[in-house]
Amino acid sequence: MDPSSSSGILKLLLLLTAILGYYSTTSYAASSLHPLAARSLDEHRNYTAISDFRVVNRRKLLTCPDPNPYLRITVSPNTPMSDVEYLTVTVSGVLIPDSSDWVAMISPSSENVTDCPSSEAYYLQTGDTSSLPLLCQYPVKAQYVSNDPNYLSCKNKQCQVVNIRTDIEFVFFTGGFDIPCILTRSSPLTFANPNMPLNGHLSSIDSSGASMRLTWVSGNGAPQQVQYGNGMSQTSVVSTFTQADMCTNSDLPSPAADFGWHDPGFIHSAIMKGLQPSSTFFYRYGRAFQNFYIVNEPGSISVINAVTDQVNSVNVDSIFHIGDISYATGFLVEWDFFLSLIKPVASKVSYMTAIGNHERHRPMYTSSNPVTSVDPLFVVAVEPLLLQYKVDLALFGHVHNYERTCAVYQGQCLAVPTKDANGVDTYNNTNYSAPVQAIIGMAGFTLDNFTNTNSWSLVRISEFGYVRVNVTATELYWEFVDSITRNVEDSFRIIK
Repeated sequence: MDPSSSSGILKLLLLLTAILGYYSTTSYAASSLHPLAARSLDEHRNYTAISDFRVVNRRKLLTCPDPNPYLRITVSPNTPMSDVEYLTVTVSGVLIPDSSDWVAMISPSSENVTDCPSSEAYYLQTGDTSSLPLLCQYPVKAQYVSNDPNYLSCKNKQCQVVNIRTDIEFVFFTGGFDIPCILTRSSPLTFANPNMPLNGHLSSIDSSGASMRLTWVSGNGAPQQVQYGNGMSQTSVVSTFTQADMCTNSDLPSPAADFGWHDPGFIHSAIMKGLQPSSTFFYRYGRAFQNFYIVNEPGSISVINAVTDQVNSVNVDSIFHIGDISYATGFLVEWDFFLSLIKPVASKVSYMTAIGNHERHRPMYTSSNPVTSVDPLFVVAVEPLLLQYKVDLALFGHVHNYERTCAVYQGQCLAVPTKDANGVDTYNNTNYSAPVQAIIGMAGFTLDNFTNTNSWSLVRISEFGYVRVNVTATELYWEFVDSITRNVEDSFRIIK
């Protein structure tokens, strides 16, 4: 590996060229789902973020009749891909571009894209009860060509691919996601180094600040090293998991145990000891004397850009990700995309996570569809404990927006904040009354609207952003920052 290599992200420049040719794609009307499939879609939408694309792997995927021999999909350069690469994908020979045309990336290229008759038990998880035969492997990425308004005039589009350790290919479809068929496909493309150590992220071991855990992924299962500080090093402990390890059950089988599976590579973990608290140190990780990865990568979307700027500009001690980690929803390749996404910050400061909504992070209070978002059993069991142990602030995810309450218990405001000299809401907990509760689910998934107005709800914002918090022994100062404008949209203090 080139030690100067800076990223596991592959940038893909998608050039869709409609050259006047000899083939007219057939226009397909979207077919209606069976009522059972439609109902299953509704039932599972919040569970797995179901979309038309999510169930494309349960459609019959056949070769289109009478394919045009002049229709081509080509990729250049066609040499092994580096970890950062621009590829040009060209579709040519299309006489009449159709709204149902789409391009997908498949990995690995040897995957069966025709039928998979042994996987019927997993259909309901996708919301599809279609008849066999159906596709074994889901496409990693897909895009309707018509989403580019300049399809006919041959403009450029971009998408992102990360090093997922297996080769890839691009497939040109028509028929939409409901009744797709293959028009043509590219030759396989390989990564130059599928064993590249990637996506290192830090986490705290304890409150001493003298040790940090570094975790990364690689296609190589042999122990590797992290070198850090002034000549110190630690050897990694290596683990992985198999398809048989995926959590699933007969009532609701998980895609991760079937068509959502992708080889995760090997997970390396090492504890860096002997660190000086409140100091900066440098590190690199990988195989000894070769294939080391040096941390250096910019963010890619608004929230990560904003948080990256925050980490780079001030002394941030730790980042906390409260639930809903990655939204992989049973599709393992998305973990690679997620780890690549957070690497600009997770490789620099401690990145601590909490369990998600499938493991009880649902809020106790929300103004967004509380019937489906609040678990009353959780409220009955946990809310009294917050009061008993005088918890000052409780944070939740699951609902995708920002909301702040008064000091609330059993739906009643036991205390409300007052304004300080700067006009900032201040909760005085010297005489404790009840916890303040905040939903901070606005970091990237589709935002939720507010459907109710409640007396305990003081601030409601449906915008993407993040929260920054400064804490001392006597005061907590909180700011919600809009990731697009970088403006502070809400702030408050808790003092005691």
